[in-house]
Amino acid sequence: MSLEALHTELTACTRCPRLVAWREQVGLEKRRAYRDQDYWAKPVPGFGDPQALLLIFGLAPGAHGSNRTGRPFTGDASGGFLYPALYRAGLANQPSAQFPGDGLQLYRVYITAAVRCAPPGNKPLPQELKNCSSWTALELGLLPKVRVYLALGQIAHEALLAYHGLRKAHYPFGHAQEYALPGGPSLLSSYHVSRQNTHTGKLTAAMFERVLERAKTLAGIHEEKAQR
Repeated sequence: MSLEALHTELTACTRCPRLVAWREQVGLEKRRAYRDQDYWAKPVPGFGDPQALLLIFGLAPGAHGSNRTGRPFTGDASGGFLYPALYRAGLANQPSAQFPGDGLQLYRVYITAAVRCAPPGNKPLPQELKNCSSWTALELGLLPKVRVYLALGQIAHEALLAYHGLRKAHYPFGHAQEYALPGGPSLLSSYHVSRQNTHTGKLTAAMFERVLERAKTLAGIHEEKAQR
């Protein structure tokens, strides 16, 4: 299976009735600022370089961001923090992400999430995480060059541990915490790039920049080689 074929299958997924109902409700009710736009309102596929060395693993689509645009971290405050950071790190060709087709490209980076549909309150249920784990397994299996996982937040961190069959008690989450997973890529974690964290100073641009630079080092990414 190719990534394109996987994405086609993924966008038809209806395994989680609560998430299906919520993503579609949000797409109908809309936010006032986007009332003239058509919402994606489906599972959001991953995005980035198929030859990625670094996987950025988030929590779930934002209700009025990815659930509206159909691309991870696109069209909301989280993306407004993440993509400029990737650009400054030499991992993206531009600092903005507004909508698919805006010219954005990632270098040696692929972005996906633990849950592919927007959950109410940004809180997926355990069964919903489990349902989506099979998509994670398929997607990561199609990214054979990945050397480093960068987990954004504790839920993403623990979902990656579950994928590898590892106990979370042995690999506790912490910002800038780093683990060499047995038989797998390195796991590096960060506070999530959510508005709640970035607007309160829990996660600053400098903090995230340091994590990205460490991720690049672990993955063996160098700017002059990444921008091939």
